[in-house]
Amino acid sequence: MSLSSVEAAPALPAAERVERIRAAAYHIRHHALNMGEVQGQGYVGQALGAADMFAAVYADQLSYQAENPHWEGRDRFLLSTGHYAIGHYAALAEAGIVPVAELETYGSDDSRLPMSGMSTYTPGMEISGGSLGHGLTIAVGMALGLRAQGSASRVINFLSDGELDEGSTWEAAMGAHHHQLGNLIAMVDINALQADGATNTVLRTEPVTEKWESFGWYTQRVDGNDVGALLAAFDNIASVSDPVGRPSVILCDTKVGRGVPLLETREKAHFMRIEENEWQICRDQLTAGYEGTVSA
Repeated sequence: MSLSSVEAAPALPAAERVERIRAAAYHIRHHALNMGEVQGQGYVGQALGAADMFAAVYADQLSYQAENPHWEGRDRFLLSTGHYAIGHYAALAEAGIVPVAELETYGSDDSRLPMSGMSTYTPGMEISGGSLGHGLTIAVGMALGLRAQGSASRVINFLSDGELDEGSTWEAAMGAHHHQLGNLIAMVDINALQADGATNTVLRTEPVTEKWESFGWYTQRVDGNDVGALLAAFDNIASVSDPVGRPSVILCDTKVGRGVPLLETREKAHFMRIEENEWQICRDQLTAGYEGTVSA
């Protein structure tokens, strides 16, 4: 399945849109497992947990042209969390921007798909991610620039709950509201985990809903592994008539390793080492979970 362009997706009936997103999420998860097996380890858990978020963006929301990643009229998707690149590559492959066969080179020497996202290497990768806390700042600048050009394009910035530890994120949030950037949407993956442990033990950021609201953003919190809820959140943003031009944020509660029970229960899940004999088990569990609902 290749999406190639989703410019007309919102015109489809809701049930068809949900089906389209679910199918894309399945394939994104499958691609992520195949890439992870190339290295035997990596940020597979994040890719699985965020697959529904990536699918909602690329299968339903983002305006793009697969054959022309630099098309001026495109919406911009910014992956601030560079280590989630494995999930983003899977989405780019499902969208037809990166050849599926190229996923086999993930993390290898001279590959266009390094383990951390870099815009200089990968088609469709808008920014280089790494040290967290930069994505939303860049997104604010892009949204300002697009508005100055009279463009109708939107900027969608993917960031994580661990990234909410960074002061630069909140400076950008404040700036986005000040500049009334109604063309900016942030998606926050709240998986309650970061490199140093559980998010609430590293630095408590809750209550995040109230924080974003207090910064003037149109705020929604949903189950990030429920494609219907994600779809409804985007539709709510589109339907809000807001003369102030508030930026929007969708706070997405997700589960690391979602869709693969073997990995959902892993204690050390931030950077996973998966044994050689476990990869096929993971694929089998993923397929079983989607059996009868999507085409493999």
